[in-house]
Amino acid sequence: MTRTDANISFLPEFCGARIVFVVVLLAQLLAIALTLAAPAPLTAMLTRLALISLLCQWVALPGLAALCLLQRRLRTLADRHAAVVSYVAVLLVTLVIAELSWRLSQMWIYPSDVRDPGHVDFLARCVGISAISWALALRYFYVRHQWRRRIESEADARFSALQARIRPHFLFNCMNTIAGLARQSPALAEQAVEDLSDLLRASLGETRDSVTLGEEIELCRGYLRIEQHRLGGRLQVDWQLAAEAMERRLPPLTLQPLLENAIYHGIEKLPAGGTVGITTTVQRHGVSVTLTNPTAMPDAGGSTYPGPGHHMARENVAQRLAAYFGRDELLRFQAEGGVYRVELTLPNEDTDR
Repeated sequence: MTRTDANISFLPEFCGARIVFVVVLLAQLLAIALTLAAPAPLTAMLTRLALISLLCQWVALPGLAALCLLQRRLRTLADRHAAVVSYVAVLLVTLVIAELSWRLSQMWIYPSDVRDPGHVDFLARCVGISAISWALALRYFYVRHQWRRRIESEADARFSALQARIRPHFLFNCMNTIAGLARQSPALAEQAVEDLSDLLRASLGETRDSVTLGEEIELCRGYLRIEQHRLGGRLQVDWQLAAEAMERRLPPLTLQPLLENAIYHGIEKLPAGGTVGITTTVQRHGVSVTLTNPTAMPDAGGSTYPGPGHHMARENVAQRLAAYFGRDELLRFQAEGGVYRVELTLPNEDTDR
């Protein structure tokens, strides 16, 4: 999945398995509502529910198939035109299915010499219910699309703030470190300059790009090498990486700000320093990335970190993850037993939305 641009249609992906499940479920709920709207004895109500459910599913699934076939064309249209085309397509499918259902009912239920006179009334009710239902669905899709655009705009603004927020003390310390290495070890000084260049390049990059987890890990390795030059033996790093997780995509500068906080609020505050742990795990629903660091702060009771100045980076990352994947609660925090733990979840593509 990639983040939604402003010019992408507000209509969802009609060919996905998730939308099929949602449509079938909503069609069945509509059938139940229509059945309950006409009180009748239990046996008659169950029979009526079966017939209405069959009709609703007959309309819903071919309608969804038609929208799937039109998906590519709908993506090229303006929102208003896409809404009109999809609306007309659903109503036409409803009319065709209703007509077929009527003819089949006449063949199977009524004798050949008897005809139910409510033909037009039946078609009008079917098309009317479909028109109201799809109008509500279109409204929901549009509102959801606008909400996502607003969230993404806020996330871009936060990312821009993050790009401009490389801490002055970090740059100052980095320059001093490079100056010291230039006298003692020119090769290490050159490596530190390259790592700093990579970090600045990522910080000034295009906000709408995504990167692989492997690329983000390499950026973090460079950042941690710079900090290890400065902190020496006080900073240890424990990498436990799953190779199969490295191709998962995520917003840029997702892990580095969290590692920066781990060092600034954790390692630097401890005279003996400590170990920063980075672990990636492939799970059934996605990839989990866990960052741990020792802290001198008291336990936070689970989800909040008590240190000042720590909230901007974590809220920034949490909101950008939510905008990118379309899901909340992908970033969790825990301070317990002198260890601060951050866990990110990168969902599978088929469960993003």
